[in-house]
Amino acid sequence: MKQIHQQEKEQFKQLFLQEKLDNFEDCYRILDVFLQIENHVTLEEFIEVLKDKGVDFEESFVKQTLDLMCYFGFAQQNRFNNGLVRYEHRHLGQHHDHMICIKCGRILEFEDSDMEALQVRISGRHGFHILQHKMELYGLCSQCFPKQTVSIPLVMSKQGQRLIIREFTGGTTTRVRLSAMGLRVGDEIEVITNSSKGQVVIAADRTRFALGRGLAEKIQVEAVQ
Repeated sequence: MKQIHQQEKEQFKQLFLQEKLDNFEDCYRILDVFLQIENHVTLEEFIEVLKDKGVDFEESFVKQTLDLMCYFGFAQQNRFNNGLVRYEHRHLGQHHDHMICIKCGRILEFEDSDMEALQVRISGRHGFHILQHKMELYGLCSQCFPKQTVSIPLVMSKQGQRLIIREFTGGTTTRVRLSAMGLRVGDEIEVITNSSKGQVVIAADRTRFALGRGLAEKIQVEAVQ
């Protein structure tokens, strides 16, 4: 890996000289720190790493350099689950996919040659030629999955989770209201939308429901095992 990083540094230098770009030394320092990181970082997280390494630049200049690194293929952007932009290395000739934990946000990289070959075969059956692709699998990592064995209020759930309704709290009025909507204890549901504010949208048996956060607070759910 060190050899690959050294090659990338040399290519970075050559491209800068070729394109006659400014601030090479400063950009090179940012690249050097970036290549030492093996995880996916936001702009803000990367700036903190730079400061820890004694490299302190304005946010706009760091962003400009990251964009330049993406343009020349030394880095790439990801926006997992419609979240923040995260940057990672882009090593030429290497491909990996991602597993994203919807509870803690952990991002796991994986490679599978059998899966890659299967994608080529499937596309070939349809007369389709793959130019590029990415795969993102969403679920619970090994650290978070055991924590989901207890029930939580629906309002605390994450988008994409499949859950089972275990209990309605809040008294008879709440239970009658939810039953009238068509929701029952034991129903399996999928969380369609759940942001920090606004309604919680779920689906049960091909029917969508938009619930206020107060009502979603009174629905206890567990993860589908």
